[in-house]
Amino acid sequence: MSDWQRPFLALVTVDPALPVPAYEQIRAQIATAIASGILVPGAELPSVRQLARDLALAPNTIVRAYAELEHDGWVRAEPRRGVMVLAQPPIWSETERRARLEQAAGDLLATARRLGYATEDVIATLRALAGKNPPTPQHNTRDSTE
Repeated sequence: MSDWQRPFLALVTVDPALPVPAYEQIRAQIATAIASGILVPGAELPSVRQLARDLALAPNTIVRAYAELEHDGWVRAEPRRGVMVLAQPPIWSETERRARLEQAAGDLLATARRLGYATEDVIATLRALAGKNPPTPQHNTRDSTE
């Protein structure tokens, strides 16, 4: 495993106990890494075969995650060159942004409950984290016409 792959693999994990499909867990983690600047424009993602081998998943699972990321405008797949992070993040409508926020919150609550935490614990943790790291706008609020 090369040095660049170690940090990437720390970003992407799959928990089979979650109710979220593996491809969606991968998609969400990579999109979050791009949105937060951990994965920068032009960064290459591991090949489908490599990531499938590293995560012990079927290659089609990785293909689906990458296809979803490309459809959403996070990455571009180029034959024989691989999958690369795009320079411009996707622009979503308010409705789409809200739906994605609700999905992420639902996933967080499901994970917290599986770990034995109550909703109040999650809220308190989010408030504490928000106090340490005041949010900065990471999205464009213009409505998408797509």
